[in-house]
Amino acid sequence: MIAIVDYNAGNLTSVGRALKYVGYDYIITSDPKKVINAGRVIFPGVGAAGAAMKNIKSLQLDKALIAAFETNKPMLGICLGSQIIMSKSQENNQTCLKIIDGYAKSFSENAGLKIPHMGWNGINIERDHPIFSGLKKDAEFYFVHGFYPSPKNKKHIFATTDYGIKFPSVVGNGSLIATQFHIEKSGEAGLKMLSNFCNWKPL
Repeated sequence: MIAIVDYNAGNLTSVGRALKYVGYDYIITSDPKKVINAGRVIFPGVGAAGAAMKNIKSLQLDKALIAAFETNKPMLGICLGSQIIMSKSQENNQTCLKIIDGYAKSFSENAGLKIPHMGWNGINIERDHPIFSGLKKDAEFYFVHGFYPSPKNKKHIFATTDYGIKFPSVVGNGSLIATQFHIEKSGEAGLKMLSNFCNWKPL
């Protein structure tokens, strides 16, 4: 069973609908035990890192997500879920889950960029990963964000996207992979990646 983690950051129904479309059962839960016992974990989200981390900690989901990672459980972060796995977010200097060393950075550091980055854009695959299997080279994905994950070690960057600057758009560590874009709202390409995640068996 796939657990979609509910930490009051929205976007749960669309992820569930996408999973159902590609043929996988799921539960939506804020119960740490169900997260730890699930076969796979997806933690989507929109909004601010500060509010998200406050909710995650109050629900004791921080411990559950870290425990899931430490037991090599396949995990997928989406949008805000790709930022809260970093050590910190530049938003109010918020401490995050520390699964990947680095920061969630703001586009506001780059003069002239329209914020948020919103709409369809492509990705540049930097490191191979099973989640990219079968994707077309010109595939595009749907983005809505003002921050982005920025790992310190390039080995954690699996794809980048160009938006005035080149920023990491797919990051990962071990059994965790995370997309800054909304995989569940990205049409055929997003559904292909979601299906790939559901079949992925980390080493």
